[in-house]
Amino acid sequence: MNYSEALEYIHSINWEFCKPGLERIRELCDGLGNPQNKLKFIHVAGSNGKGSFCSMLQSVLTEAGYKTGLYTSPYIRCFNERMMIDGKMIDNDQLCRITERVKVVSDKMTDKPTEFELVTAIALEYFKDNGCDLVVLECGLGGRLDSTNVVENTILSVITSISLEHTAILGDTIDKIAYEKAGIIKENGVCLWCAGDNGIDAMLSVANEKKASVVFVNHMEARVKRADLDGTVISYGGFKNIKIKLLGSYQILNATNTLAAINELRYQGYDISDDAVRTGMEKASWSARFERIIDTPCVVFDGAHNPEGILEALKSIKKYFKGQVLILTGVMADKNYTFIASRLKDVAKRIYTVTPNNPRALDANKYARVFEGLGAEATGYNTIDEAVKAAMDDARKENLPLVALGSLYMYNDVYEAVIKNS
Repeated sequence: MNYSEALEYIHSINWEFCKPGLERIRELCDGLGNPQNKLKFIHVAGSNGKGSFCSMLQSVLTEAGYKTGLYTSPYIRCFNERMMIDGKMIDNDQLCRITERVKVVSDKMTDKPTEFELVTAIALEYFKDNGCDLVVLECGLGGRLDSTNVVENTILSVITSISLEHTAILGDTIDKIAYEKAGIIKENGVCLWCAGDNGIDAMLSVANEKKASVVFVNHMEARVKRADLDGTVISYGGFKNIKIKLLGSYQILNATNTLAAINELRYQGYDISDDAVRTGMEKASWSARFERIIDTPCVVFDGAHNPEGILEALKSIKKYFKGQVLILTGVMADKNYTFIASRLKDVAKRIYTVTPNNPRALDANKYARVFEGLGAEATGYNTIDEAVKAAMDDARKENLPLVALGSLYMYNDVYEAVIKNS
């Protein structure tokens, strides 16, 4: 199996949608000798902020000398990004070898694994093969029935935020969603709760049932010394003047959550020096989260795609750019795009709508009509390249920043078009 064949196998399996549950991933891992049982995990669930948190924590743990695996989804530019060790992606040869190994087991199963279950098993094998000391493991969807919840050796369960999302699957209330996220809490384990009051009663019910302890993050204790397009400097919980390069007002919350997690890991006996924290936090990078792609004109991409994410992106736009901006946006048809449009129009001088590269994407022209119905100036484009070129031309003429957001599925095309037209 070569690299192309491995990816084709992973992505092109035409198995029917399977009901949620852990039975398939448990059977798959059992056939592989249960690689998850040979590893220790920081397991991370939440509606927003998971990826940035995981990236910062992995960077710090690596600086502290721990061989650290990182599992995230979805990938932004390359599939291999989904599984890394010490910041380096899985190489093609290892991906092919492990995929072949997993395929042998999955092909024998009567109830076939889903694609995400397959990828999760590949990642667990990869981390086991390479003898990771710790693995920072991001949930895909929810938590309780997410395939990552096959793991048992969880030293810390982290819940970053709670908001209404995937309501058809996770439930139509904050409490129902919090219950699903809290499903990653283990018996007699420790949960780091970063979500404030949202869903707190549902989480505490699960934690009490499992006799788990809960550590609460008080974001009001964070002190921001500086926050601009060159980065953010914060102090929290004994950590002074910690710099992060990640942009976005929400990264202050994510950095605070990361520092709280480090405090808890120290309490558990993990040796993480102040120098490792300082260096690791500053080195951390995470694409598509208020990422400044080029400086002239200033082009920023943010992966915000749900109401909470959009509101946070708007805070960042107002923080970094005092006046109006140009907005390039595309969304999935199953998102609350009317809400998104109603908020984006308030900061946009002009809007350029596109159709992201996904079967679930909302048509660009339909999206433009939504903006027009709200009184905004908007134009739909046939291709992302055309939209980026038009938007960048206007950004140069009018000396305005361009912010692209609404779906991670358009990141690659937007990024390449920006570089092409810069």
